[in-house]
Amino acid sequence: MGFVSTILGFCGFGVGISTGLTVGYYLFIYFQPTDVKEPVIRPLIQHDSKSLLGLLPEIPSWVKNPDYDRIDWLNKFIEIMWPYLDKAICKTAKNIATPIISEQIPKYKIDSVEFESLTLGSLPPTFQGMKVYLTDEKELIMEPSLKWAGNPNVKIAAKAFGLKATVQVVDLQVFAQPRITLKPLVPSFPCFAKIFVSLMEKPHIDFGLKLAGADLMSIPGLYHFVQELIKDQVANMYLWPKTLEVEILDPTKALKKPVGILHVKVIRAHKLKKKDLLGASDPYVKLKLTETKAPSKKTMVKHKNLNPEWNEEFSMVVKDPETQALEVLVYDWEHVGKHEKMGMNVVPLKELPHYEPKTMMIDLLKNMDPNDSQNDKMRGQIEVELTYKPFKEEDMPKDVENSDEVQKAPEGTPPGGGVLVVTVHEAQDVEGKHHTNPYVRILFRGEDKKTKQIKKNRDPRWEEEFTFVLDEPPVKDKMHLEVLSTSSRIGLLHPKETLGYVVINLADVVSNRRINEKFHLIDSKNGRLQIELQWQTS
Repeated sequence: MGFVSTILGFCGFGVGISTGLTVGYYLFIYFQPTDVKEPVIRPLIQHDSKSLLGLLPEIPSWVKNPDYDRIDWLNKFIEIMWPYLDKAICKTAKNIATPIISEQIPKYKIDSVEFESLTLGSLPPTFQGMKVYLTDEKELIMEPSLKWAGNPNVKIAAKAFGLKATVQVVDLQVFAQPRITLKPLVPSFPCFAKIFVSLMEKPHIDFGLKLAGADLMSIPGLYHFVQELIKDQVANMYLWPKTLEVEILDPTKALKKPVGILHVKVIRAHKLKKKDLLGASDPYVKLKLTETKAPSKKTMVKHKNLNPEWNEEFSMVVKDPETQALEVLVYDWEHVGKHEKMGMNVVPLKELPHYEPKTMMIDLLKNMDPNDSQNDKMRGQIEVELTYKPFKEEDMPKDVENSDEVQKAPEGTPPGGGVLVVTVHEAQDVEGKHHTNPYVRILFRGEDKKTKQIKKNRDPRWEEEFTFVLDEPPVKDKMHLEVLSTSSRIGLLHPKETLGYVVINLADVVSNRRINEKFHLIDSKNGRLQIELQWQTS
């Protein structure tokens, strides 16, 4: 009887469960509401206050808050660029993460961790609005409202003890309100030195996590635990006032201004190595400071002489004596073709005493590679006298970015003289007949200096600075500035064109100490050139 009772009990349990499920299903269907209507879409103005409060999380920030600006143009830009941004971001993330993972996995006795797939999906993030703060500091503060409901596919495979486990991240949602600060603002591209990123509130992060095809987030309690853990960890690192700092430029270098002058006297050269097959070489010396865009200085050419004497003096503006160096290069001048380098060497400025002349006999090398055996060969020597004269502390400008303040010339400037600083800012409406690849040429007291060339641009912007150390004020001098265009196309009948020129009387610069004007170009229909000139005296 006990066996029969057990069999009947199991049968009754099965029949009861089946009957219950069937009856429950039909009752669920029967009691489903039949008066469900299609949703009605109405303008916001027709909603009452209670309805609007329910919709508030979905309303863009620029609608709720008048101090948020609408940035649909940025969302459109991201939408178009997203396929390319996706690949670039994933490649960068993989390059950053791979060495970090390789360094960490031996601690946990894991054989390998690899990305099987890494893509951010087809849905780009959107910005619901952006708030911009105006401050008295040299900074730009932005607070965008970011929402991203993406469909990424991130698969990570881990191998350990002969077993393989694959974790997949899907259906990612991120709602965040970061604060992005660009500071300090500097006059060097991209015009800011650092990016500071912080979060104004805890972000909302939601995602699915699959292990071997099973959704781990469906485990009771795990979803809430993981979500809160991520929020707390991110908040501990980046919640304002804590920030993530990314350096773009070295602020000390970006804000650098002249701190002194290097006086160079090229005296003579000894036993230069002959370069020409017939006759002696025709040497000249080229001087250039590293870490500067200033043009190089050149001596006269000494024809057919392997032991030339120059006794020529030059002055060069120094911005960082700790890192800059003087490059001394000797060339063999040629009538046709490229001038051949006879030798070179480098003198770090930090090795020079202040205000005291230092005479040096420099061995010429082929290059600055210490492992090059060619440097063992004798190439001759060059004798130079170097004097570094830094600014005095009281002569240093307090605000290096204040363009309206005329700096004083450094100590050691010739008595009664000074430094003429020429800044070529930009040109407008310059156009050539055959090509428009403009650059500016400056002719002054026998010196010829040029800006970089900007191709195919009628409104070029250079922002290049040139300095001239003068023994006396240039009250009777004029400066000739010419806008030129050249083309490298073979066979062009007009490879070089003049787009206009201007002649500036420097007496006005000396009397006013500083001028910053747009000059109408002569021989140009509408062209203008913006030039800033400063006369700095000690």
